[in-house]
Amino acid sequence: MSKKNIVITTILIFALIIISGWFYFEWQINYPISQNSTEKNFVIEKGEGVKKIAADLEKSGLIKNAFYFETYVWREKIEKKLQAGEYLLKENMNIPEIVEILIKGEIISNQKKITIIEGWKINDIGGYLQENKIISAKEFETAAKGWRGGKNYQYDFLKNLPAKASLEGFLFPDTYFIYEDANAEDIIDKMLKNFDKYLTKEMRDEIKKQNKSIFEIITMAGLLEKEVRTGKDRKIAAGIFYKRIEEEIPLESCATIAYILKKDKRQYSFEDTRIESPYNTYLNKGLPPAPICNPGESAIKAAIWPEKSEYNFFLSKEDGETVFSKTLEEHNSAKAKWVK
Repeated sequence: MSKKNIVITTILIFALIIISGWFYFEWQINYPISQNSTEKNFVIEKGEGVKKIAADLEKSGLIKNAFYFETYVWREKIEKKLQAGEYLLKENMNIPEIVEILIKGEIISNQKKITIIEGWKINDIGGYLQENKIISAKEFETAAKGWRGGKNYQYDFLKNLPAKASLEGFLFPDTYFIYEDANAEDIIDKMLKNFDKYLTKEMRDEIKKQNKSIFEIITMAGLLEKEVRTGKDRKIAAGIFYKRIEEEIPLESCATIAYILKKDKRQYSFEDTRIESPYNTYLNKGLPPAPICNPGESAIKAAIWPEKSEYNFFLSKEDGETVFSKTLEEHNSAKAKWVK
């Protein structure tokens, strides 16, 4: 090999090492230590430097390695911006997300804790926020339902929503800490950011592989959230619903009748199921036009990864247990026994 070729090869090897090192570093700072949303208190005392903060974060199980936190902070030249205080951090936060909170000084004492329950609708969230004297229900509902005329949220999963769709389905149920002076858009943005983080690349790839949209998945998840209690049963129920869609059989989801009537009943009458509405899955085939609630993790996973089975029907007992049936005769017998 000539001297020239040796030099070129050496340069290429060094370049490859540098590029590989850069990609590895970016992966280390952008990938969280866990996918769990477990919350942990983290305290920065006055006068603590980057090295001590990084070591404490690693010791608390919030980052993999103190070195990458330190290097990121020094690279961004923000070492003097980290603020002392008590924080609530989650295991599924990556280093830039943790740093953003520490820079903004989002300490617990300056914030209110709110808990959004799986299956709540926009109106439920608005009522909860008003009841807890955070913002009015009207302010929240107006912002969530008329978001296209308000803040332009920059999230990919919102780009292909139907023209008249609200943010129903995408306000991820979780516990949040918000500033006391937060407005509706601040709260909504926090929820959307959490949804964006929760919906992993694996989930998005699987949805794409199935030729479905995120909107369709969340619409299905909304039904599962309201219809079935456990993750295992939700997967079977999802398989039944998808089978019905393929065979062009109405889903006949009682959850959609409850949504239309704005009332939960143990058993809906025949007249209830005849109500004219695009959300009536007794009269219309396929999914309802939009999510009927904001589903949680279990329902979303079930909508993405349904379980095929021999069952064609299901119902929920009063204690929440799901009864599956293969035939209409079995299903009617189960209804006579358990739904009264």
